[in-house]
Amino acid sequence: MLLQPRKSKYKKIRKGKLPKLEFRANQLKFGTIGLKAAESGTINARQIEAARQAITRKIKRKGKVWIRIFPSLPITSKPTEVRMGKGKGSVSHWATKVGGGTVLFELCGVNLNVAITAFQTGGAKLPIKTKVFT
Repeated sequence: MLLQPRKSKYKKIRKGKLPKLEFRANQLKFGTIGLKAAESGTINARQIEAARQAITRKIKRKGKVWIRIFPSLPITSKPTEVRMGKGKGSVSHWATKVGGGTVLFELCGVNLNVAITAFQTGGAKLPIKTKVFT
């Protein structure tokens, strides 16, 4: 099941800017090893879910995985072959903006080598460069 908010105050929001670096959510909080964003970008709910599935499959469902990001940003799009104007498009999917250094996933309870390979395969599913750290 894809992550998305149960309800939001506004249906559509403005794009805003991408944060370059993250200084608050850049350290481990729950696990012993983590996957960190090396650059900034937007990650949608499908990509988060694909990375989570890859990580849990590699660790053979041992240990515990924490997802530290949540897609709360509605991304809108207009249908194809529609003329300009007539307002903003409807919400197509949910995403999150990620700054460089943001912890994306945390993991504990598995061997270090297994965790590193799991995070490398999970990071391959994401549209940004990632780094495994302890």
